[in-house]
Amino acid sequence: MKSEMTNQNQSTDELFEHYEGKFKAIADKKRLQIMNILTQNGSMCVCDLAPLMEMSQSKLSYHLKILLDVNIIKKETKGTWSFYELNQEELNHLLSSELCCLFKPTCC
Repeated sequence: MKSEMTNQNQSTDELFEHYEGKFKAIADKKRLQIMNILTQNGSMCVCDLAPLMEMSQSKLSYHLKILLDVNIIKKETKGTWSFYELNQEELNHLLSSELCCLFKPTCC
């Protein structure tokens, strides 16, 4: 029984770490602005996104990498250009009832 409880706690801890990374990534005003722009415009190149964000491409790339690392956005490379778009599937999952069920067991 104790072993089963330890496995469950470990599984829950891993799940919390998974979501912690995602929420840390979106807990930034600049990254939320990036997500909003991508929502409105679809797939965009850094060169088009930088002026809208009023930041250098290097600073923008830093924020994009954080979102990319937690799968909030997707990147497609075409030649020398990289295009970024929201990963709707991941966002739907992040805002899904699965996360709700961690805190409201009656919803499952």
